[in-house]
Amino acid sequence: MFNNISRRTLARILGGSAAALSLPRVGFATEGAPAPSTHSAGTTRTFPSDFLWGSATASYQVEGAVHEAGRGPSIWDTFSHTPGKTHNGDTGDVADDFFHRYKEDIQIMKGLGLKTFRFSVSWSRIFPTGTGSPNPQGLDFYHHLADALLEAGIQPFCTLYHWDLPQTLQDKGGWENHDTSKAFADYAGYTAGKLSDNVHHFMTMNEMRTFVDVGNREGRHAPGLKLDDKRLAQLNHHVVLGHGLAVRAIRATVKPGTKVGLAENISATTPVVESPEHIEAAHKALREENASFLTVVQEGRYTDLYLKRLGGNAPKFTAEEMEIIRSPLDFVGINIYQPMYVRADSSEKGYAVVPPPSSYPHMFSPWLNVGPEGIYWGPKLVHEVWKVKEMYITENGASSSDHLTPEGKVYDTDRVMFLRNYLTQLQRGVSEGVPVKGYFLWSLLDNYEWADGYEKRFGIIYVDFATQQRTPKLSAEFYKQVIAKNAVS
Repeated sequence: MFNNISRRTLARILGGSAAALSLPRVGFATEGAPAPSTHSAGTTRTFPSDFLWGSATASYQVEGAVHEAGRGPSIWDTFSHTPGKTHNGDTGDVADDFFHRYKEDIQIMKGLGLKTFRFSVSWSRIFPTGTGSPNPQGLDFYHHLADALLEAGIQPFCTLYHWDLPQTLQDKGGWENHDTSKAFADYAGYTAGKLSDNVHHFMTMNEMRTFVDVGNREGRHAPGLKLDDKRLAQLNHHVVLGHGLAVRAIRATVKPGTKVGLAENISATTPVVESPEHIEAAHKALREENASFLTVVQEGRYTDLYLKRLGGNAPKFTAEEMEIIRSPLDFVGINIYQPMYVRADSSEKGYAVVPPPSSYPHMFSPWLNVGPEGIYWGPKLVHEVWKVKEMYITENGASSSDHLTPEGKVYDTDRVMFLRNYLTQLQRGVSEGVPVKGYFLWSLLDNYEWADGYEKRFGIIYVDFATQQRTPKLSAEFYKQVIAKNAVS
């Protein structure tokens, strides 16, 4: 509950009056409050009237309740409970307790004015061992969640895999095992079919690049493997094959009109200078830097340079598998946090990646370099290179060293700066006809940030993990105003 926020404080944060706050104390109860002023001393950059403003979460990062309602263990349960793998030994056992508090958190979303909310399904809640008989208690949770979102006027978007592979499948080889691709398709088709009465947008996977590379090559994420190039390339192929099989399985089970896509953290190739030669280099780089992920999904082939680079380590595949991988999508979700700067080059690739200097500005997470133009060039190039006609920014946001003031405030001016600049660049692209239909801020709540545990906070709502109290940050006020105006100033 919002027990640490008075009605008067909420009214001041949200631009209304205490009398206007007639809903329960949980969330941002603002119905009846006056809309924020649209006056701006600068330029107001508006979005299309049907633009979807939302936020995103992931099951293991927010749900908690890892031993409840028939849920089986996932690789993140195992990894986080292995000493030395996460910051301070943090686990997602409780996280934000979203499993029990989702109705309160939906009221927060409603108060912010969110039009949509992206959640992920825990595979091991539906199939505790990855395959076999489904668990009706797990499915019931997501039915109730979707119903509550719709009741609040919020459109649900569902991701079917956000890194929490059932541990039983990992014990059988994980994504190195070709059978995991089929198991994923069976799970995805079943779950989407059951939820599609109320959920009309499904994403197969979130950030294939991250769980392939960081989890299976670098070993910093679950399952903590450090595979050689040959094994990793074959695992990568099984992942994109699982995506393609899932697309077909979903289409075979869902209600008519349901849309299928994915959410991928592309390398957002960005010209170092907006001149013709560097822009052309960015086009070339988009295909090559995403060769084993979005490129093969869109084209049904690995690029010649990718296969040449791997040589004898290239994956084994069939023509039938490549056709499955390129199963048509209704939309593409893009997670963008930072750009990859490229320049023109006379090499075989036709471009060179420009690494950021050590002085490059970044957010609290050292990897999160600040480069707003990446959210302009990423979608623009995806649209131009592959003619994608419907896109969503399925993640964008920033970590900050947030802390409560003695008055119970969080003045995250750095996150506000980050969002203002990125949304300005996003609007630039949309105004030029780039077909981005919505934006999902990462994240609504501070949550379990994988190997970083609870140290790095990405939410616009501060969470006291000891008490589960929620406190809106300055960035929540900023985002609420952006949604109300449908514009960024």
